[in-house]
Amino acid sequence: IVEAATLQLSTRYIFSRLTCRQYKMARLAILFLALLQVTAVAGFAPSSATAFRVPAATAISATAADDVDGSEYDMSLFSPCKINLFLRIIRKRPDGFHDLASLFQTVAFGDMLHLKLLEGDDVEDDEFLCNMPGVPLDRTNLVLRALDLVREKTGNTDKKFKANLVKQVPAQAGLGGGSGNAAAAMFGANELLGRPASQEELVEWSGELGSDITFFLSHGTAYCTGRGEIMTPVKAPFGK
Repeated sequence: IVEAATLQLSTRYIFSRLTCRQYKMARLAILFLALLQVTAVAGFAPSSATAFRVPAATAISATAADDVDGSEYDMSLFSPCKINLFLRIIRKRPDGFHDLASLFQTVAFGDMLHLKLLEGDDVEDDEFLCNMPGVPLDRTNLVLRALDLVREKTGNTDKKFKANLVKQVPAQAGLGGGSGNAAAAMFGANELLGRPASQEELVEWSGELGSDITFFLSHGTAYCTGRGEIMTPVKAPFGK
């Protein structure tokens, strides 16, 4: 439908120079292109059809711009973004958030997260790399916060990771890119630690980081309520 290299062409350059109206139109164009590829992507649930391992031919992902040697890492995970097929804001809550009702759907456009479990007595902290300028590399980043959360909840506080995030999803574009990255980090860390946590526990813990992260631990289509953290899986309205 569209070559990955075409979609990724100067994405950050283009978005940084758009007017408000042009930005909205460009975002709609990306959503439309992503929607055309919606059939290939499941969510982050650990199954044979997981979006983490979507074939490169079906995902408009970061792979064309990804010059990271995957053999240097223990795991490489596709981190899709999502669209809201509809969104209804119901009320403002006392905690400052809003109750909503929405149908979330992952799409075949996203980032790539490479993870490695670091070994050795001299390892003192995580290593985090990202190709996109402006993305924070400190512990305000959701990837590192997700790794911290899994360590804390599973009691593996001595384990450290190397994470290399190859981003294509524009920041603050309303596509859930950062939330998807955090979900991928939670899933990957749990896998590399030997699955000390169940899928249900990961879903429960993810709400501590953000509402959308819970969705990205689903199978890819869900009716979401509350702040977005209460999920009811549904059959995808598109695809096979």
